[in-house]
Amino acid sequence: MIFNSLAFLLFILIFFPLYFGTKGKGQHRVCLIASYFFYGCWDWRFLSLIILSTLLDWCFGMWISHLYQNDGKSTNHQNKAYRFTHRIIARLAQTNFTPRAVLVLSIAMNLGVLGFFKYFNFFADSLAMLLQSIGFVPSWNTLHIILPVGISFYTFQSMSYTIDVYRRELKQETSLLKFATYIALFPQLVAGPIIRAADFLPQLAESKRFDYTRFNSGMGRILWGFFKKVAIADSLAPFVDQCFQSPQSFGSLHLMIGVVFYSFQIYCDFSGYSDIAIGLTRIMGFHFPENFRTPYFSRSFSEFWTRWHISLSSWLRDYLYIPLGGNRHGKLNTYRNNMLTMLLGGLWHGANWAFVFWGLLHGVYMMIQRIISPIWHRVISALKVPAIFSAGVEMGTVYLLTLFAWVFFRSGSQGLAGGDSFGTAYTILSHIGSGIGLSFSEVINKFQVLKGGLLISMLLLIELSNLRYRWNEWQLRQPYLRIALFSMVLWLLAFFGNFGANAFIYFQF
Repeated sequence: MIFNSLAFLLFILIFFPLYFGTKGKGQHRVCLIASYFFYGCWDWRFLSLIILSTLLDWCFGMWISHLYQNDGKSTNHQNKAYRFTHRIIARLAQTNFTPRAVLVLSIAMNLGVLGFFKYFNFFADSLAMLLQSIGFVPSWNTLHIILPVGISFYTFQSMSYTIDVYRRELKQETSLLKFATYIALFPQLVAGPIIRAADFLPQLAESKRFDYTRFNSGMGRILWGFFKKVAIADSLAPFVDQCFQSPQSFGSLHLMIGVVFYSFQIYCDFSGYSDIAIGLTRIMGFHFPENFRTPYFSRSFSEFWTRWHISLSSWLRDYLYIPLGGNRHGKLNTYRNNMLTMLLGGLWHGANWAFVFWGLLHGVYMMIQRIISPIWHRVISALKVPAIFSAGVEMGTVYLLTLFAWVFFRSGSQGLAGGDSFGTAYTILSHIGSGIGLSFSEVINKFQVLKGGLLISMLLLIELSNLRYRWNEWQLRQPYLRIALFSMVLWLLAFFGNFGANAFIYFQF
């Protein structure tokens, strides 16, 4: 079940009356059952996987907390599931396990499950190729492993809970119902944002009532998300697919347009999902942090990663980069930590070496930025270069280098479907670099190009104006403006929308 489908519309029309018609635990139960149904519509067999992950990390959090002896009168807790589990944990606590050992066990189990389903074939095939290159011919057969949708997202969420309990930054959650609701909440379950337990669990303390202001704000966000996904991303998709499926058939300008279109396709597709998820949870009474903030207006790569997929980049920063040492202990260690973080961030996106190379590129970009940035700022200061000119140069440089990296990212997606990822990337870049076919008359599907250019221009204009006017806040204060904005977005959806119920790109990660 995907957001841009009639099945989801029916699901929501049933869910919200049930959700707001209950209180307390009943509301949590409705939310959990609905989330499991939503997830089970993809493949009900993988419900056992998310339930197992939930139970394990809830128990690990309790085990760590017990070892810290922070649970006080927890044995007298009214929650039956908690009391039963606590008795088991109390016996385990008599072993020689330390909180750190329990944390390592938790991380190993989470990454083990993620690694098996997402990376087993990838590493097996890579090992087979390596052995073949030195003269060995391995005879094993690759397993046909289905990738559970959303596993990367909910695994990182559950891991962050256990790590925060270990760090004593978060108290254990005694209610299994609340913890399961946190892990499985359907709006962000399959493609994020990655929500921290410390941000979400306290929001479950009170029952949620329907609020008209939240409904208006959430609907505005949902409509904007649908416009970005259905009107922009899905309109750009056919042209992009054509370029990457047979790049040898097109000239330089055609492929350049395809790469630019992809940069906006993936942005609108993924940020559109985040907008819909944030809007839905806002109507439900929850607050989710932003996941995108106009990333293509970034003036540096460090800024880009504070604007693009913010929940993942902040997760990698807090749970990987900083524990590795961050920017402490000298420049070389900083470069190493940065590179490892970006490489693992690339691998997180998919089981293909093109994703790893994409992460490598961004690690190199950030390393070069640290070296060049002080020199650049001294030069523009000495030459008294106008701020608007230097900002334009910086934004243009970041965007162009990001475009180069997107070629490998999109080719990696091609590789997941059985294509030659690096071969595709090489063909595209070599054809662009050849300069053959730079005339617009040689571009095929000119109508798609003009339509895509118009939609991208509209997106940039709206996002730039929103930085100044905050349309979602204005529409809450002005009912007539709200009607006008909602009507405009609905008209744009009807006029430009592609209603083929195309899946979101990040479902494959």
